[in-house]
Amino acid sequence: MTYETILAIALFSLVGSVSPGPSNFMLLASGTNFGFWRTVPQILGITVGLSSVLLAVGFGLGALIHAYPPIGVALKIAGAAYLLYLAWRIAMSRAVPNSESDSARPLTLLESAAFQWVNPKAWIAGLTAMAAYASAENPFVSVLLITLVVAIVNLPSVAVWAGFGVALRSFLTNPARLKWFNIAMGLLLVASLWPLLK
Repeated sequence: MTYETILAIALFSLVGSVSPGPSNFMLLASGTNFGFWRTVPQILGITVGLSSVLLAVGFGLGALIHAYPPIGVALKIAGAAYLLYLAWRIAMSRAVPNSESDSARPLTLLESAAFQWVNPKAWIAGLTAMAAYASAENPFVSVLLITLVVAIVNLPSVAVWAGFGVALRSFLTNPARLKWFNIAMGLLLVASLWPLLK
């Protein structure tokens, strides 16, 4: 794989990782409600989950979904249901937790990683990256390299969204502002279902 191809993959990943989407809206809300350090497992989970989707697509799951459409439909239904549940959970959050003992919590690493399997943006990114950059001459190495480059770029890119949430934290200590912010984040998460409807 050439240097130019690696740079193209990195740019593709940067644009995809930094642009708005379900995971980034959840990170923004989590950074606001829980702070950066409590959101770190969720950040790591996004990168781990996206990497697992990329590997699965690169090693044949994408072709299986294309050949057997009901698998894709099942993923869409599961993704939509989980997105609606998370949107409701975010929209109903009403206070910035003051301690780790509060019952509200951000997603864990495993929950965040599992969410990528039903996240339409992760699947679009995985299918696009593998179709555009995987090499027919050495598919195994190219799939691993694509996944590595995407992961390296994705991790700091999504962390920025949690940082934005932290920056909003002091402004949102007002309960009314926080209420409307969380409702807006829940609605944006629901709006991110649009790609599933196409």
